[in-house]
Parts: sequence; structure tokens; C-alpha cells
Amino acid sequence: MQLGYSTWGMPTVPIDVSLKHIADLGFDAIEITVLPNFTTAVGKLDSSERTRIVHLLQEHKLALSAVGSYLNFMEQDPDQFAQNFAYVQSAIDLAVDWTRDGQQPVVISGFGGQPGDLATQQDQLVERLNAIGEYAQARGVTLAFEHHVGAAVETPDQTVGLMQQVASPAVRLNFDISHFNVVGVPIEESVAKMMPYTAHTHVKDERGRSPHHEYLIPGEGEFDYVRYLKAMQAHDYTGFVSTEISMMVQRRPNYDPLATATQSYKVLSKAFADAGIERKRGK
Repeated sequence: MQLGYSTWGMPTVPIDVSLKHIADLGFDAIEITVLPNFTTAVGKLDSSERTRIVHLLQEHKLALSAVGSYLNFMEQDPDQFAQNFAYVQSAIDLAVDWTRDGQQPVVISGFGGQPGDLATQQDQLVERLNAIGEYAQARGVTLAFEHHVGAAVETPDQTVGLMQQVASPAVRLNFDISHFNVVGVPIEESVAKMMPYTAHTHVKDERGRSPHHEYLIPGEGEFDYVRYLKAMQAHDYTGFVSTEISMMVQRRPNYDPLATATQSYKVLSKAFADAGIERKRGK
């Protein structure tokens, strides 16, 4: 396994700064978020900037685990959904541009929707997932869609049931165990059910049960990282474990994105060591 960090928690930090800081801490990989409000928004990345970022990744010896474009695939406004679909397509194209030495990032997006929507909108969602999967497969890219507490797909059984309906081999999961932790699903159950579909993962920290839960910086909450890592290892997972910082944390008045990354590395690197799991640094 490799330990990564998502720039989801660094929307206003220049990519030069975030890459250097994450590499200097000792992370193995980075996930670059490319939504419109980020310094790395797709529209801001012309061909020269895309090439420059590849060179920075190589200079800092960081693997690129994912391109983050978390958008709602259950959007019911036709024009807005068309924009969401097109944006994920642009992220897929970016993933192709950022592929090097056979190492290609996955593209992360979200199922979206609200609790209860799956009962009436699952067929539509499956159709949309297969459509974007067809585009991704033609470009040789893997998509990783994320379940989310408080959204349409929020339990392991809902997630498995949906994935069993999706025909596209390019459509996989971004397994963020925090969303199952806060509804009380045991770690081993979450891992066992998600592993057959997982292309990428997120971890954070949390306290309490939904809807009264808090997402936190690693080390502030209740999550047992060692137990999680051992469960993932038991299912032969060898991919990226990417640390994500929730908007709940980012809304703090004293939020410091670089200090947060520093604390995250301290906690997660110790968990890897305590679990006896050897990490592999990017090239």
C-alpha cells in the first residue's frame, strides 16, 4: 500500500507549495482535486501547466493516485447534469495527460443524490454511470465513484447493490470508510463488502454517529487506523490510502491546510508502521 494525501483540503494552496510540502513530509502519493474553485481547476491547466505538474511530480518522487472531480451524478436538472458529465469527461482527459511510465491516476466523482433517491432513480444512475464508463474505457481510464453518508448511496449494501447493476468495467469505487463508520458499520464488514469494487480509497477521522457526527483531522477522533490497514491487507489491497480533509474541518476559523497535512502524516505513517505494513514510494 501507498500513503497519499488529497488536495481536497488545499483548495487555495498553489500546486507548487502543496506538492513540495506533501513530498517533504514523506507521503508516497498525491491526489489532485481539479474542481472549479481549486487552484488546479481543469480550466486553469493548459498544456504547458499540465506538463509542468508532471515534472513536479517526478521531481518530488510522488505518485499521482487520482484526479478529483467530485460531482453529482444524480443531478435532475438536465443542463446542470450535462455540465457535470462534461466536467468529469475533462478530468478523464486530464488523467490521460498525466499518465506516465504506465502509472495512470483514477478519476474520482460522486454518486450524489439524497437519501431515498435510489429507490426511484437507480435505473437512471446506472445508465449515466455506464455512459461515462464507456467514455472512460475508450480512453483507458478507471473511474472511482464515492458513496457518501447523507446521500443516495450511503450504506455498504446499497453500494454493492448498485455496483452489481453497472455493466461498465471502467466504473469502480472510491472507498471512503468514514461514511460507513459514522453509521456504525464495523471496519471488517465495510472492507469485505467494498474490496471487490475498490479502485481507490479515502480516510479521515471522525467522532459520533450520523446525523450528529463530526469529521476530523487524523488523530483527533475515534478511527482505528491500524485495524483498518490490517483489514485492507487481509483482503490483499495494495493500492493507495489517500487522506482527505473534510469541509467540516476546512470551515474552522483557524484552519491551516499545511499544518493539517503535517499532523495527518504523523498519524497515518505511525499507523502503517504499527500495522507492520511496508509502504512503496512513488517514482
